[in-house]
Amino acid sequence: MTRLFGTDGIRGLANTPPLTTELAFRLGRQLVATLIQHDPTKKTRLVVGRDPRLSGPMLEGALVSGALSAGGDVYAVGVLPTPAIAFLTRRLEAHGGVVLSASHNPFEDNGIKIFSSEGSKFPDAWEEEIEGRLNGPDTAPWPTGVDIGRLVVHEAAEADYIAHARAACPHDLRDVRVVLDCAHGATYRVAPEIFRRLGADVRVLNASPDGQNINRGVGAMHPEGLQKEVLRSGAQLGLAFDGDGDRLISVDEAGQIRDGDYALAICGRHLAARGQLKGGMVVTTVMANLALDRTLTKAGVGLAKVAVGDRYVLEEMLRIGANLGGEQSGHLLFLDHATTGDGIVSALQLIGVMRESGASLGELAQCLVKFPQVLVNVRVKSKPPVGSIPDLPERVQVLEAEMNGAGRILLRYSGTESLLRVMIEGEEQARIEHMAEELAGIVRRAIGA
Repeated sequence: MTRLFGTDGIRGLANTPPLTTELAFRLGRQLVATLIQHDPTKKTRLVVGRDPRLSGPMLEGALVSGALSAGGDVYAVGVLPTPAIAFLTRRLEAHGGVVLSASHNPFEDNGIKIFSSEGSKFPDAWEEEIEGRLNGPDTAPWPTGVDIGRLVVHEAAEADYIAHARAACPHDLRDVRVVLDCAHGATYRVAPEIFRRLGADVRVLNASPDGQNINRGVGAMHPEGLQKEVLRSGAQLGLAFDGDGDRLISVDEAGQIRDGDYALAICGRHLAARGQLKGGMVVTTVMANLALDRTLTKAGVGLAKVAVGDRYVLEEMLRIGANLGGEQSGHLLFLDHATTGDGIVSALQLIGVMRESGASLGELAQCLVKFPQVLVNVRVKSKPPVGSIPDLPERVQVLEAEMNGAGRILLRYSGTESLLRVMIEGEEQARIEHMAEELAGIVRRAIGA
């Protein structure tokens, strides 16, 4: 049977299998049953929040109903960024947190992501236990009377998170003009409020969610409008979040996009120079540009690379004791301030470097000169091992030999979509574009959808 939980919870087209209200109800029950099994001495408590997409209330209602029916108490916190649910799970001393969100995906999709009591990734073994329960008979409790779970609307949730995020920035931002692109998503209220309370001159884009416009041509996935507004308004920088607020893409004063690689280079060098980079290491993924390796190595900073996915970055950070990690896509982890990726907190750390160094974002970004990079997404009908695709490994070997160490080829399947990603870095843009299309053509002929 296909595994429900992927690298970032359960994802799919809302109201179609597997992501139905029936699944959400049963998941709520089996989540409570699993938590009871691991801590039977206390009343199980969950924090549940969502982003503003249309299907959110439908799935939230079903999941909450299931949890209550199994005897779990639920703190409903409404529309808040994913990292806010992680923070509130710890603050309220809950046993787990649940987010209804599909992050950067279009509004038709949705997802269910579970946090542990520590506000971090739910243990793999516990996810497997829940899956086993979902595939078997319902053994979760059916309490009655006063033992039924209670629904608590936690009205202070937004204020609590705002105070937490503000505390991550000790600087006065009164002379900072910033443009925020909220992607019509979960940051639409809290992000402008946080930056205004810090004193910034705030211009806000795409903060009018209607349930259907989340991520639609805006936000971290589409920062083009943000670039234009930064230039038009003369802002020092622009900050784009994705639908659930765990991702950050920045735009400097000249309108140039600065992704997660730039943030890691800037913040890694800054923390290392001040003796605040734990272990002298930054953790990133195999998608990071080769220039990041060179920049950090030159600054005496070590770089650990893991598979794509912020959960793998976090696992490695915890294993080696690092406090900075992230992905080129904008998922950034500042473990001194948050337990998971938080676009707002990440933005405040980047601004903190600007304040402490007296340099603009564009000036700071000069530390990283990227290799040209091409990414081609090929829609596929199946996902056999990449090495088994006819003619592909042999051609990759020939092209890698041609680059002679001055570039690289990375082939990987998406964890959430039916795509094989062909990524090539090298010294000549035109040549790597040709290489990428050649390899994509081999994939399309073999397994293209």
